[in-house]
Amino acid sequence: MPRTAPRTARIAPRAARTARTAPRTARIAALAAAALLATVVPSAQAVAAPAAVVPRIDLTVLVVDDGGSAVGAITAELKGAGVRYRRIDLNDPNRPVLDTAFLSDTLDGRPRAKYQGVVLPHESALTPGSAEDTALRTYERTFGIPQVDAYTWSHPGVGLDYTNEGGRSGVLDGTTAGVTAAGRTGPFQYLAGELTFEDNDPTIAESYGYAGRPRAGYTSYLDVPVDGGGRASLVGEYTADGRRELVVTFAYNQYQRQFRALARGIVEWLTQGVHLGQSRNYLSVHVDDVFAPDARWDPALDCTPGDFDCVGDDGEGANPIRMSVADAQYAAAWQKSSGFTLDMVYNGGQGEQWKTEHGGADPLTDRLVADRAQYRWINHTYTHPFLGCVQDNAAVPWQCAKDAQGNTLWVSRAELSAQIRDNHNWAVRKGISVDRSELVTGEHSGLRTLPQQPVDNPNLAGALADNGVKWTGSDNSREPQQRSVGTSSGAAKTVPRHPMNVYYNVGTAAEMTDEYNWIYTSRADGGSGVCESNPLSTCLAEPLPTTTGYADHIVPQEARTALSHVLGNDPRPHYVHQSNLAEERLLYPVLDRVLADYRGLFAPSAPLVNPAQRDVGTELTRRAAWDQAVAAGKVTAYRIGTVVTVKAPAGVAAPVTAPEGTRKRLLLGTTAFGGAYAGTRSAWTTPELLQSSVTLTLPTV
Repeated sequence: MPRTAPRTARIAPRAARTARTAPRTARIAALAAAALLATVVPSAQAVAAPAAVVPRIDLTVLVVDDGGSAVGAITAELKGAGVRYRRIDLNDPNRPVLDTAFLSDTLDGRPRAKYQGVVLPHESALTPGSAEDTALRTYERTFGIPQVDAYTWSHPGVGLDYTNEGGRSGVLDGTTAGVTAAGRTGPFQYLAGELTFEDNDPTIAESYGYAGRPRAGYTSYLDVPVDGGGRASLVGEYTADGRRELVVTFAYNQYQRQFRALARGIVEWLTQGVHLGQSRNYLSVHVDDVFAPDARWDPALDCTPGDFDCVGDDGEGANPIRMSVADAQYAAAWQKSSGFTLDMVYNGGQGEQWKTEHGGADPLTDRLVADRAQYRWINHTYTHPFLGCVQDNAAVPWQCAKDAQGNTLWVSRAELSAQIRDNHNWAVRKGISVDRSELVTGEHSGLRTLPQQPVDNPNLAGALADNGVKWTGSDNSREPQQRSVGTSSGAAKTVPRHPMNVYYNVGTAAEMTDEYNWIYTSRADGGSGVCESNPLSTCLAEPLPTTTGYADHIVPQEARTALSHVLGNDPRPHYVHQSNLAEERLLYPVLDRVLADYRGLFAPSAPLVNPAQRDVGTELTRRAAWDQAVAAGKVTAYRIGTVVTVKAPAGVAAPVTAPEGTRKRLLLGTTAFGGAYAGTRSAWTTPELLQSSVTLTLPTV
């Protein structure tokens, strides 16, 4: 069935009042419980030690930035995980001076370290012997604060031999490094054992490093083989002069796989396993248009028949792409063998229309419904219409239709609501379990669509509320940030989704490659030239062969992009279309590559997290509230001995990561804190009953 609109290819205080009416006996019981807590549960200070002995260490990382990519990468990891940090720009002449007063003070009679860890561009960034260098070294010795040397070279000053003494230096592209025994039992315990440096372009040197042999006081965590036998270190810990440094001797940026794999361990080492923020490796894949057919790319016209801008077609299209029963059976079997669940984003009305047009039978729908329990399901509206403004198709590109007074005409609230309601009810009648709070409109319509429709359909928020929708999908390539739809306090929020470059309108590798060539080659090479005019795009050097281009170029590139999202603590779903499960089943090679690469990198302690859309929405909402509270300076978090205290504004959950064995204090007693992931415990957490802050007790080593 042809589209009704073109696709866009991706180029690059009631509670207080109630309390006053409570029975007197209940109030007395609450007061008694509070008194019992005060006498039974010691304060954080009492648990820790005398103030003169055990300092307070604030849960904030100090980042000293010279503008280089290595410090930038670590900063991005801290920011993405929700770790509180303070950045000092070495290039700013008005920056604070890193002296004793800047680094520490005394609070309530207790010595306070203002930073739990320090990131430097390299070990000499503050000029050895300078007042700042001396103050920082003294601070680190006094309070036991670790330091990361983001990128340096191999030399005795960081506990390594020079590279000409049995080491190596040079380009590391394609080199396989090994996580040492110390790394696997230490900060990189979540890795499987080997890590191969990316080599995306053989004509470009992508990573350079200095691998040196360890000296006394140095423990290697990541090493590589060297000529003549043995191994030399690229990442390790150097202990000397009462201080600890994590030494990294290869160049990197925040997007490279080798850094992304190591980033979690760098943060855990830097914070000694106790910090604000948490991180997971997420992957979910939405399959849109389930039960509906998708129009097919025409390689002769270089467009998709049925789209408004496809000049020369009859508007009807031919040979649409739709899954078969065999495709549905394969999808179920693939899920079982891969251990990964797909989200089926369905249009029940399209299935009913197909049945009507094909003799009253639809074996595909019968098969998918029979296998319904094996998938997650998301409402995609009943018949997949465009739900924004009324489209005027007389012009190319289309425009929003206007009334006689020049006002934009909008799809009505009633029609919007019917599309959502009817599709939900269809699924219920089929026995499909579908969450009413989740929705993806067809082509994300109803939401603003630039340039034609710069605002949301004003009827959308009301229709979402009518149907209990709390989370509606949006296109991450257009709107990467979550936002509310409407202005009411309970308004639905968007869940940005990453589009995958496996196109909706292709069923074969040759079709996919042909369309890819059209988008990504210059006009001189027969392409559209879009890549020449878009600053975010890069043209192919030459068109890909249609016989091998998909497998050899597109699959590894798209798998690499998807995996970068996974390793970047990004919970946003990816989306494709039912056509990608049909015919040559183009999606599976990409997902197989992502899963294989991931499982080759990570140990079972760090499994892929496959969140539902509502869980993604909740995660993004919590992150936004947390980031806002941190930026406003409204978070207090510190450690005194084995006791961690975190206080955030009321209603704001705090993300906290701590070692295995950590306990959370309750009104009476304690409970295990958080969930296990990658060798640590972490959770979004709030104070317990009658508490104003979160209190955690760390395990005693």
